[in-house]
Amino acid sequence: MNGTLTDVPGLKVGHWTNLEAATGCTVTLCPQGAVAGVDVRGSAPGTRETDLLDPVNMVEKVHAILIGGGSAYGLAAADGVMRWLEEHGYGFDVGVAKVPIVPAAILFDLGIGSAKVRPDAAAGYAACEAATEGPVALGNAGAGTGATTGKALGFNQATKAGLGSSSKQIAGGIVVAAMVAVNAFGDVYDPKTQQIIAGVRKLAGGGFADTVKVAESLLGRTIASLAAGRNTTLAVVATNAALTKSGATKVAQMAHDGLARTIRPVHTMFDGDTVFALSCGDRQADLNLIGALAADVLAEAVVSAVMSAESLAGIPAARELALR
Repeated sequence: MNGTLTDVPGLKVGHWTNLEAATGCTVTLCPQGAVAGVDVRGSAPGTRETDLLDPVNMVEKVHAILIGGGSAYGLAAADGVMRWLEEHGYGFDVGVAKVPIVPAAILFDLGIGSAKVRPDAAAGYAACEAATEGPVALGNAGAGTGATTGKALGFNQATKAGLGSSSKQIAGGIVVAAMVAVNAFGDVYDPKTQQIIAGVRKLAGGGFADTVKVAESLLGRTIASLAAGRNTTLAVVATNAALTKSGATKVAQMAHDGLARTIRPVHTMFDGDTVFALSCGDRQADLNLIGALAADVLAEAVVSAVMSAESLAGIPAARELALR
């Protein structure tokens, strides 16, 4: 066990990272196919191929999940993932070709670094080439490179966030793991202490303002006037337990509880919060337990994301603020 998403057998994770432009993308490869589900709760999503994951639809398995920055432009990175999978002989067999199934979701990171540089097909291909079964690189890596949190008062008071991961193994060899790119509008709380650990920074005296209290003090203005279109938290949860498509969808739904425990407010009109769930094995386990554990490891992954991040593009990271 390495404590990250790749603790689930059969998964590889790779990043493409551009620190100068403050953007990147992350691919989770399951080339032999994994049963998948998705749950989108943010109201400003940018997604691709998520309709395929509806339990009533035909395709049973996916071959990769792509999450990345670049806003809607970043969805192009999935083209590179498809090309890599096709070159290696993976995909849904339609007789005349094998079509790789690559659901994708993106977050908005154009506000820091360079808005002209976004993950593209070459970036998605490079992430596949870099994918390994080893521990997932965290913090300013892949989809977490340009991630920030606490933007109710703009980027000048935001905190740098990033990519995090966590895993847990229980009796019977069941593994449940999560990986998340935290680019939330709201503040991030440590669920153990209920204290804000990353969010809207106070300009005087240090510490963090409470985003909800900030919203209460807007005096007739709305949050929309300050923060629309600059957010989104993206997650992949996975297990080696056997799940149906409807079961994977339920696990994705339950995993959102992990976001609710750690991000406040979450699932706003300015976030495109999306959770993918993957089943990569045949071990028997209770669906309700898998969903509950998915929420637990996703909450831990959110904390990991902000505590692993480093300052970038003038935005300080939580762990560096704690040392001041």
